[in-house]
Amino acid sequence: MSRPMLRHSDAQTIGVTFTLNGRLQDIDVEPNELLLDVVRERLGLTGVKRSCDVQVCGACTLLVDGRPVSACTTLAFEVRGRSVLTIEGLAEDGKLHPLQDAFIEHGGFQCGFCTPGMILAAKALLDENPNPTEDELKHFMHGNICRCTGYKKIIESIMAAATLMRERA
Repeated sequence: MSRPMLRHSDAQTIGVTFTLNGRLQDIDVEPNELLLDVVRERLGLTGVKRSCDVQVCGACTLLVDGRPVSACTTLAFEVRGRSVLTIEGLAEDGKLHPLQDAFIEHGGFQCGFCTPGMILAAKALLDENPNPTEDELKHFMHGNICRCTGYKKIIESIMAAATLMRERA
């Protein structure tokens, strides 16, 4: 479900060039167009989800230059010249990322609505801190809400992925 964009008769579009999942994108956006709407509705990558629209649930989490951002409150033109990663771009050469494998193996999801945002936020954490404590993990992930799992399996999944990623490094 897309939120209607406010349109003004004198609004100018802005040319935005950025890298999305390793591919250069060149797209015209409205000044008030959200990154969430561009990625999901215009570019067809539906892993990113709209939920709260106020930056508190994490369902719209994307990585911009490796850092988690809420796509529901980020204007599309703000990613000019930057690199954006979605859940669709996480796998490499047809092989799932260790976080994706761990979420499957350890049951870190139920309905799956929050899973893309959880996995991307966890990737940012593990890239920054490959050996987090459970408390550090919980603190970092506090902005990602899951209404199904109770978090135990999510935490287990991320900790298992961290171990596997350290072993592979």
